[in-house]
Amino acid sequence: MLRTVPRTRRVLTVCTVLVLAVLAAACGKEGSPPVKGPRPDQLPVYKVDTAFRLPASPTWTNARKRGYLRVGAKEDQPYLGEKDPATGVYSGFDIEIARMMSASLGFDPKTIRFRTIASANRETALQNGQIDYYVGTYTINAMRKKLVGFAGPYFMAGQGLLVRTDEHGIDGPQDLAGRTVCSAAGSTPYQRIAADFPKAILVSYDTYSICVDNLLTYQVDAVTTDDAILLGFAAKAPDEMKVVGKPFSREPYGIGVPRSDNALRFALDDALEANQKNGNWKKAFEATLGLSGVPAPKPPPIDRYPAA
Repeated sequence: MLRTVPRTRRVLTVCTVLVLAVLAAACGKEGSPPVKGPRPDQLPVYKVDTAFRLPASPTWTNARKRGYLRVGAKEDQPYLGEKDPATGVYSGFDIEIARMMSASLGFDPKTIRFRTIASANRETALQNGQIDYYVGTYTINAMRKKLVGFAGPYFMAGQGLLVRTDEHGIDGPQDLAGRTVCSAAGSTPYQRIAADFPKAILVSYDTYSICVDNLLTYQVDAVTTDDAILLGFAAKAPDEMKVVGKPFSREPYGIGVPRSDNALRFALDDALEANQKNGNWKKAFEATLGLSGVPAPKPPPIDRYPAA
């Protein structure tokens, strides 16, 4: 029924709702979700294992000598890995994973020095020792295992669809015929829709945030990429956007480590398992991606593959 309302009126309505939602901020940039983040009082507190030692790991040994860990992350993925431009503080589910790993390795999470590393530079950063480990929607696959090691997976993502909450005609990719779908230019999600659902009308931009802007202003009907990323956007405006249907791919997210440092990889596997059992993993999800309205899923089984 909303499709019969003039577009100008609809855009104004969306902006009005978003303004009320955050009790501030005008519609200056049409469609942009409100900026907010996890509340510190909802996040887990990670107990530092001060007795932990891992002399077999050169990465851990070097970090011990310098007194802190260097962790690679993303800075532009809401509720996953996001950097506040005003304070420089990182937040999100991936950031919480990095912090709980730090505590398990014997380092106070407050001492982590996060470094924003672009996806194309992740392997190089690990190989050159620029970072000790990487947490940032890093899908484990056979080709990457030839270059780096992976602890985990700590989350099983999959390609999904983000739509407006007033959209009731899209429940999965099978409903995309004749509908306008937005994704990042050249991305795997874009290519999958083009190949498997050719009746969809595809548009692309350099970033997913532009796709989301266009979704909220009724210029596109859906946005597609990993459901974890979409959950982050939905968490910023849960009354306006929702993730629908079941994931239609499998993307196991892992913690990247130097390939030869099996001691570190296995220690991180142990830490992930411990934090899943003690409830920290679930609490971290609920305080970040869970704000989208999606309940915490069951963590995927850890793949302790043999040492290289």
